[in-house]
Amino acid sequence: MPVPEVRALLFDVFGTVVDWRSGVAREGAALGERLGIRNLDWGTVADAWRRRYEPAMEEIRSGRRPFVTLDTLHRENLGAVFADMSLPALSDDDLDEFTLAWHRLDPWPDVLAGLARLKQRYILAPHSNGNVALIVDMAKRAGLPWDLVLGAEVVRHYKPQPES
Repeated sequence: MPVPEVRALLFDVFGTVVDWRSGVAREGAALGERLGIRNLDWGTVADAWRRRYEPAMEEIRSGRRPFVTLDTLHRENLGAVFADMSLPALSDDDLDEFTLAWHRLDPWPDVLAGLARLKQRYILAPHSNGNVALIVDMAKRAGLPWDLVLGAEVVRHYKPQPES
């Protein structure tokens, strides 16, 4: 049987296409400055936040919790990180705004040129655990040239579940 021609490429996003750690740390530093939270390593906060990513999705993958979007998980996890690190509790508005840091991540330096070259021949789409609004916001801000956006919320399953 002949191998079908490849027509589309799907990409992981967080860490592969965008630098989540630097973006989250940058946004944290701006929040800290505004709130007077000084002498905090925001990279450590970003790492702690990201460590909660897989366990939170596993609750959904296992069926112990109904599906919610990654934005919801990020917001919940952020509050837990601040509590775990004995940082001042954030207001609801600050939690909402800092959670949107994931919508404003920068691509790695070679990504835009690489995707532009690939786009000449292939259909490009993220295959991400991010929800559609998150991925669309990120793409608009960073100029990511997706042809379509696939997100976990479309199928209500997180990678690596086959349904995703």
